[in-house]
Amino acid sequence: MRSLFLCILSILSVTTSAQQSQPLSITLENVEYPHPVSFLPINTEGQDLRMAYMDIKSSRPNGSTVMLFHGKNFAGYYWTNVIKGLSETGYRVIVPDQIGFGKSSKALIDYSFHTLATFSKQLLDSLGIKKSIIMGHSMGGMLATRFALMYPATTSQLVLENPIGLEDYRAFVPYATTENMYKTELKTTPESVKKYYQSSYFVEWKPEYDELVRIAAGITGSSDFPRAAKVAALTSQMIYEQPVIHEFHLLKVPVLLLIGTQDKTIVGKARLSLEDQKKHGQYSVLGKQTAAKITNSKLVEFHNAGHIPHLEIAPEFLKALKDNIKP
Repeated sequence: MRSLFLCILSILSVTTSAQQSQPLSITLENVEYPHPVSFLPINTEGQDLRMAYMDIKSSRPNGSTVMLFHGKNFAGYYWTNVIKGLSETGYRVIVPDQIGFGKSSKALIDYSFHTLATFSKQLLDSLGIKKSIIMGHSMGGMLATRFALMYPATTSQLVLENPIGLEDYRAFVPYATTENMYKTELKTTPESVKKYYQSSYFVEWKPEYDELVRIAAGITGSSDFPRAAKVAALTSQMIYEQPVIHEFHLLKVPVLLLIGTQDKTIVGKARLSLEDQKKHGQYSVLGKQTAAKITNSKLVEFHNAGHIPHLEIAPEFLKALKDNIKP
């Protein structure tokens, strides 16, 4: 297993030790992605932006496409093994960095899942793709759900890997202003990132996960970090204020839920007492509750995984994914 993760994450490393010691730019120019990156020009709120994406065509195409939506603290780089598995199976794989994330523009705009879904639809349209499986992890699961609600004719199947938003955080997490969230983001350090990743994302920490920390924490050394921190605060507020849980029953497409049951993610967890933290974020319960709300759904649970099954138990996850999506 160790060698598998080293293989998955090594491609993310920069090419020289000198580069590794440098702070990262907030648009990750000095981070290698597993495939060539292109950019879609987007104009919104009077700003000219760039949306980064990878477009991976299979050598033996089956005629179907999968679009992957990343989580809030990640970008397209952490989908390496999923891209490989899907491409080998025949899928064309589209992997955008949403505006505000990864190599895309760090725009100071009014962030909404509706807006990000619109940008993602523009990307598919620009590539001439009329229908796609839409797969989202963590925050990407909320976005994928919004996309499927807005564009059911474009969504052949919705796949949700440990999505956040399976609870309405407004009901039990105290409100924080965007300004206060921004001040908190400005305090981010490599040490705080690693501590959060260790406590929140994986059942058992492995050294190869340090590469994920290096990328997420590297931007704190950039002179532009305050801008990235502002975007992080704006998108955190987006998650808090724009739940999708109340609309699961409106989904008109087949839904596959891939859930690591040891996940305990709560957005705004630090604002809760230890007692209240124990009452929420229980994915062993939330997965089943969510599946019951969706008419055409299938739930696959992984009892040996936390928030990121596609990294933590890669072979098992990829098998479940391939077995349950259809070209």
